[in-house]
Amino acid sequence: MRYRVLGPVHMAPRTPSAAKPRAVLATLLVQSNTVVSTHTLIDELWGAEPPRTATTTLQVYVSQLRKALMEDTGEAAAETGTPQPLLTRSPGYLMRVAPEELDLAVFESLRAEGRAAYGRHEYEAASQTLSRALGLWTGPALSGIPHGPSLETSAIRLNELRAEVLEQRISADLRLGLHHELVGELMALAHEHPLRETLHCHLMVALYRSGRQSDALQVYHQARRSLVDELGVEPGPALSRLLERILACDPSLAWRSEPGRRLVPVGASHDRPAGGAADGGRDAGPTVWLPPAVADFTGREEQLAFGERLLAGDPPGGNKVLVVSGRAGVGKTALAVRLAHDAAELFPDGRLLVTLRDAGGRAVEPRTALATLLRRLRGPQATAAEPETDSGAQPLPSSEAELTELLHARTEGRRMLIVLDDAVSEAQIRPVLSAVPDSTVILTSRHVLGALESVQHLTLDVLAPGEADALLAACGGQRMREDPEAAAEIARLCGWLPLALRVAAAGLAARPHWTAAGLAQRLRDERTRLAALALGDLDVRSSLLTAYRDVDEETRHAFRILGLASLPDFALWSATALLGTDRAGAERLTEKLVQAHLLEARRRPGRLAPVRYGFHALLRSLALEVLAGESPQEGPAAVERLCRAFLTLARYADAQLAPGRDRLAYEVEPLAAIRPEEVVGSAPLRWFQEESAGLSEAVRQAHAAGLWSLCSALASAAAGYYEAGALWDEWESTHDLALDAAHRSGDIHAEAVILRSLGDLAWQRHRTSLAIARYRQAWQLFTRHGDRAAAGRCLSAEGDALLGTGRVTQAEGAYARALSVSRQHGDPRGSAKSLRGLALVAQREGRHEEALALLGECEDAARSAGDRRWIEYARRTASALRTALASGRSATASSIPLEVRPGVWLFQPSWPLRRAA
Repeated sequence: MRYRVLGPVHMAPRTPSAAKPRAVLATLLVQSNTVVSTHTLIDELWGAEPPRTATTTLQVYVSQLRKALMEDTGEAAAETGTPQPLLTRSPGYLMRVAPEELDLAVFESLRAEGRAAYGRHEYEAASQTLSRALGLWTGPALSGIPHGPSLETSAIRLNELRAEVLEQRISADLRLGLHHELVGELMALAHEHPLRETLHCHLMVALYRSGRQSDALQVYHQARRSLVDELGVEPGPALSRLLERILACDPSLAWRSEPGRRLVPVGASHDRPAGGAADGGRDAGPTVWLPPAVADFTGREEQLAFGERLLAGDPPGGNKVLVVSGRAGVGKTALAVRLAHDAAELFPDGRLLVTLRDAGGRAVEPRTALATLLRRLRGPQATAAEPETDSGAQPLPSSEAELTELLHARTEGRRMLIVLDDAVSEAQIRPVLSAVPDSTVILTSRHVLGALESVQHLTLDVLAPGEADALLAACGGQRMREDPEAAAEIARLCGWLPLALRVAAAGLAARPHWTAAGLAQRLRDERTRLAALALGDLDVRSSLLTAYRDVDEETRHAFRILGLASLPDFALWSATALLGTDRAGAERLTEKLVQAHLLEARRRPGRLAPVRYGFHALLRSLALEVLAGESPQEGPAAVERLCRAFLTLARYADAQLAPGRDRLAYEVEPLAAIRPEEVVGSAPLRWFQEESAGLSEAVRQAHAAGLWSLCSALASAAAGYYEAGALWDEWESTHDLALDAAHRSGDIHAEAVILRSLGDLAWQRHRTSLAIARYRQAWQLFTRHGDRAAAGRCLSAEGDALLGTGRVTQAEGAYARALSVSRQHGDPRGSAKSLRGLALVAQREGRHEEALALLGECEDAARSAGDRRWIEYARRTASALRTALASGRSATASSIPLEVRPGVWLFQPSWPLRRAA
């Protein structure tokens, strides 16, 4: 399946990373094989206030999608003639999609098939088919993208279809006699959807058939309270009639048919108590030495299935080793214990767990681990013995070799499962693994332990958002369940880390005077979040600190400094700048952190996409905390290196995109280890897209660090990209900081540059009065500073704002003054801009020959400035005007888009295009 919309929008082989191209893709997919108009797509992306560049920007997004659609299939497409699926069809675009390529099409087919089977009373087939349809969903429909009117309507419709299919599948399962198995699922669904009466009906039936009549009645009263409180209505006829039937013990409600199938719950085990004969002989029975499984274990279905397949493989007693790795607090031990409990029947000779750290968190010696295993093989009476004796009678051997030999003898030929919890290194566990060659081993560690041979690796990540919400609801009590929005925010602030979720939920449950919303508010401040995630001996910070202290000092230093990296993730060159080292050194340290699960390696879609790195939210909090506590003097210098690198790269990329664009001058010493031609290469736009969030964050960091000149220069270097990408919010937020920085430093030239850019932003947003005010403020500051050429360019910009509102005479005056200033001060770029404005006025007034002459002068001035963009602009504009005049027809500017600046178009229906007399 190539396209997915039933959940986060996804496309193979690569999904665009930017939100707006994904929104275009989603709109086209929902209306696949149908022409979607350009106006519909613009409304979807920008609503009622599209930017002036909306049509051009949409074309860029479509171009990016077409490239992604043909990625990794270029040669095959050339050989087989595979067509491009995204076509231009008046009045917009058409996405050709085969039914089997789109999850929505497959879902609708399965839905129809399941409904038909249900109508034929083939409930087994209906349940299976509808379950397959539901299995296509990976989250709320069309999630992960901004919704305009069309996508919002589609998302509501699809989510409602999903709910209908779910209800019908449950109805089929009830008809198959699966009421016991459905109770838990229906309780969760009824809580999630308190106003869906059908789900409450199903739950009442399942409870009644399970012998829980009083619980079924309670469900009715809870549903009634929800309906009355939320909607002010009483339950409908179906729910009311069902209540009467349950009260009357209607025999037709009872389950009487033969069940079609039974669902066996995962995890049922029948552990016998730990023990065994005192002599430890093989006839002693099973030895079970496990902590209890977590009662509210949530999620991890795929990981449990993977572990269960490994444990159940043939031969059952062979040497199978599963290494479960992941960051501290991710639930490695809980998963291992759950697997061990569920595997009782596979290992009749025993299941043991040994922790490989002492009470202080230090690694135990292999000899100690071997001795502990031997003692536990003798049962609970051995734990009361002296540390180095076996059941208090016979002393254990003193050497590691003898302990290995004895443990080998005790486990040889026995079907046993051994859990080695929290291993520190390969060297620690190799002696233990060699002593139990006939046993199956589950090994947990905060490190990857990639040097072990012949093992299976399972890496645990944080919970999915839905799983995290379920865990909070299970552990946090009624207050957590009653405020799902606060619970979702708590889960996000905890980074969906199981330990943090449990601590947060336990903290709420232990404090009756707290609310879920209040807990979320306490967690919002990154500086105090870890302190809030502590309750008794449950302390997220302590767990994370143990992982931090496991690595050497050089790696700890890298961890602290990289906490300053831009969010949400960063490239290797950022690590190079922050650490003040070369590329090889930065890569070595980042990979050490990844191996220790203190840093994440994140590969974006695309075969050639470089690896980026990012912190889990709580680990970043820890990194900043230990940096402030252990080496606060290192932070400012690292931030300055990062900001200097961003500035060097942003200027290089912008110079490739738009040679000659006005930027704020700032002398920055380049970092020798970072070469723009290697980092940016020949893809400046892609670099800006990947680093846009980091660039904005760098502006904020420079401002927070008091690097005023760097702050202003960074914002100025990014302005061109923000304008080209219509990133209005980023443009405004970074320039507000830059303006404040210029004020603080007393740099009136920087203030003038930023004000002029803010004027351009206001003009793009159709806030003409504000734009004119900004341009005039900038003109005054440039004049005070003595930069008359820059002041003249402010006059040209003001002319654009005036022209856009129809004040043609005033605009012409502003352009004329700007031309006079630029010629007086030898500014060919300024002359090009003012000549272009005068040409637009002449075109507006019907003086077309004059307009063509002025455009020719504009091209000459641009050539003198060496600015290729403006040269091509003058040529394009003159060519468009000549074409319109040659057509011999009366045309309006609404039919001929007016390019007022390079790449910036204006549509003005009130502007008649007419020939001069």
